[in-house]
Amino acid sequence: MTDDVRLLVLGPGAAVVSAALALYARAYLARRRLRRKRAFFGLPEHSEALFVVNREAGGPELTVTRHDVLSLLELSAVVKDCGAHTRLVAHDAAQQGFGERTEFCLGNPAIHRRMAAHMHSLLPGVRVNADPEPGPDRGAFQIGGERYRMEAGIAEYVLLARLTAGQDARPVFLFCGQRAITNQAATRYLARHHERLARKHGGSFVLLLKVVNSQAYGPDVVELVGEMTHAAREPLPAQSARSSHRAK
Repeated sequence: MTDDVRLLVLGPGAAVVSAALALYARAYLARRRLRRKRAFFGLPEHSEALFVVNREAGGPELTVTRHDVLSLLELSAVVKDCGAHTRLVAHDAAQQGFGERTEFCLGNPAIHRRMAAHMHSLLPGVRVNADPEPGPDRGAFQIGGERYRMEAGIAEYVLLARLTAGQDARPVFLFCGQRAITNQAATRYLARHHERLARKHGGSFVLLLKVVNSQAYGPDVVELVGEMTHAAREPLPAQSARSSHRAK
């Protein structure tokens, strides 16, 4: 067999083998990414994710606000990618513990019972000012010794947390924002950066995000203020809970 004939025979075969190996490698990487995504969100195939939301205007019907709908769309895409399905529950109808199924909880604890329960049990180092009277501290977050005031439409804050009750428990994700648009910003941040968050934080974490100039940019411009896991999980001292100063 001459060299030319040998090349004609072996060339196509080598190309087929290379293509098959490339396809296998891509498929392997895709499966590995999916496994990691399912592990991070606690969503094995055919599992159920719980969406816990406010009732619009406190009405008896489960009518979801516009920004909450947009938040749920961000999360629904994640759940669908994992091969799981969703169930929507009102904040005052979710009377169960957590850990049996993944939970996405969106809202402000001042008007969201489920969020208030999670914050009280899991994040005792966080206080949300629920004073209905206008003032500079209305809606402010206090985390440890720091206070984060809201400037509506200019600078607003949202807590993004992933918390678990144990190694084998499914996680609960909290999106606790000063306004509904900040919850949407946090869900988008989670959907876009879940791989980096899984690598950096692994299990439970609490992040404080700052939504910048939402009146112009909507939920798109988000800054990471910092990880607040330790401060958020340590109960506030009585003196610290009463103190007030603006965080830099």
